[in-house]
Amino acid sequence: MKIKGKTWKFGSNVNTDDIIPARYLNTIDEKELAKHCMESLDINFSKNVKRGDIIVADENFGCGSSREHAPIAIKGCGVSAVVAKSFARIFLRNSINIGLPLIEIEQTDKIKNGDEIEIDFENGILTNLSNNQSFHFSKYPEFLQNIIKNGGLMKWTAKKYIK
Repeated sequence: MKIKGKTWKFGSNVNTDDIIPARYLNTIDEKELAKHCMESLDINFSKNVKRGDIIVADENFGCGSSREHAPIAIKGCGVSAVVAKSFARIFLRNSINIGLPLIEIEQTDKIKNGDEIEIDFENGILTNLSNNQSFHFSKYPEFLQNIIKNGGLMKWTAKKYIK
């Protein structure tokens, strides 16, 4: 699986309240959550992000509470992946569970806001097409790649076990 998209760059310690403020947690509708995604960091993010775009951040992305609303809001915006130096563990789990791929690389400083990048999940290569630099990352095991390809854990389970 390969994805390509324009980047939206954020810093370190982007917490779940930055991703989706608590005042919007009265729904799990991804379209409604998407309207307010990242608004405390970039008020125009949800209006300008395009399907397939990719969030890039520094360290500790998704820290804070364990709410699954945060990756749901990101996925609801059409974001195809999040790339960061590191992720909060529960955010990583919640993201895989809903089929939002996360990529850890150290070289996020080599990616600027608006760059176009391509992520090759099968080979574990992220290429910044804007500056022609490539970086290797630890690729997901095949079963996690299948969960993401199928849209998340529940959809993968239903497809695999419910006939």
